[in-house]
Amino acid sequence: QVTVVESGGGLVQAGGSLRLSCAASGRTASSYAMGWFRQAPGKEREFVAQIRRIGAITNYADSVKGRFTISRANAENTVFLQMNSLKPDDTAVYYCYSDQPAGSRSWGQGTQVTVSS
Repeated sequence: QVTVVESGGGLVQAGGSLRLSCAASGRTASSYAMGWFRQAPGKEREFVAQIRRIGAITNYADSVKGRFTISRANAENTVFLQMNSLKPDDTAVYYCYSDQPAGSRSWGQGTQVTVSS
């Protein structure tokens, strides 16, 4: 059983910044990869960013490249999403996930990010 908990969401003006945190605990045995999706009202959940444990390889959705940065603290199975130059279109519930080597994925409950214009 893996528990994933996000924090750091909130309300920010356009152009501002927020930093999301995500911690995975339980039978994690070192996550293979962790990352973020988001879901805006009336839209499907979409990929945002991911970071792999080995080599810290990252990949991003085109919509956030150059503005968002994902990083991790391996020893704590924790990832961070630094979001800069936020836009109203970034408004969504952000969900963190943790992928285990066995192929399972665990999700957090989500944290709301609201960007006002």
